[in-house]
Amino acid sequence: MRAVAVSLLGPGADVEDVLQDAALIALRRVAEVRDPEAVGAWLRMVVRNCCRALLRQRRAVGSVGEWVPVPDDAAHPERWLERNAMRDWVWEAVERLSPTLRLPLVLRHFSEGVTSYDDIARACGVPVGTVRSRLSQARARLCEELAGIASAAHGDASGLAEASRRQAGETLAAAEQGRFEAFVAERWTADVDLYVGAQRLGGRELLVRGMEGDLADGVRQRPVNIVASRL
Repeated sequence: MRAVAVSLLGPGADVEDVLQDAALIALRRVAEVRDPEAVGAWLRMVVRNCCRALLRQRRAVGSVGEWVPVPDDAAHPERWLERNAMRDWVWEAVERLSPTLRLPLVLRHFSEGVTSYDDIARACGVPVGTVRSRLSQARARLCEELAGIASAAHGDASGLAEASRRQAGETLAAAEQGRFEAFVAERWTADVDLYVGAQRLGGRELLVRGMEGDLADGVRQRPVNIVASRL
C-alpha cells in the first residue's frame, strides 16, 4: 500500500495521510471483498483512489461532491438505507472523540474551505506539526470507536445537520430584520464564547457588535457548510 502511494504522490507527509484514509475506508468496506485472495489487489485499488482524490483536491478545491461518489436517485432502497446507516455509524464514532481530536478531523475530512494543514493549524491555534499528530491520533481512535460500536444503533446525523441549517437561516434572517441581539438572547446560552484556536476573542456581546457592524457596512452572510453533532 505504501509503495502504491509513494509511486503516485512521491515521498512526503501526504503518503501517511493517504494510508490512514485508506485504512479507514478498508475497515468500513472490507465486507465487500468476497474472495480472500483478492484483498491485496483491493487494498491497492483503495490507495490509488485515495491518491487520485488528493491529487484532484490539490488542483482545485471544490465541492466534496466532485470526488465523493453521490448515489443517484434511482439507487435501490436497501442501498440508500445502507449508505445512511454507514453515515450515522461514522458520525456516532466521530462524536465519541475528544474535542481536541475531533476538531481537526472534522475540519480535514468533513468541512469545506478549511482543509489544509495550515488552515487547520490557524483555526485550532496550534503548530502544523501538532495538527498532523492530532489527525493521526484521531484516525487511530476513530478506527477503535468504529469497531466498538459497529453493532449498536446510531442517531440520525442528517437530521442534526438539517436542524442546524434551519437555525443558521433563522439567525441570519433575524439579523437582517434588526432582531439579532434579541434573537441571540432568546436562543443562545448566555456564556457562549468565540475562540480562534485557544484564544478567546469575546462572548455574546462581541458577536452582536460584529454582526451589527457587518450589516451597517452592507455585508451579508450565508451558511456554506453545516457540520452538526450532539456535543
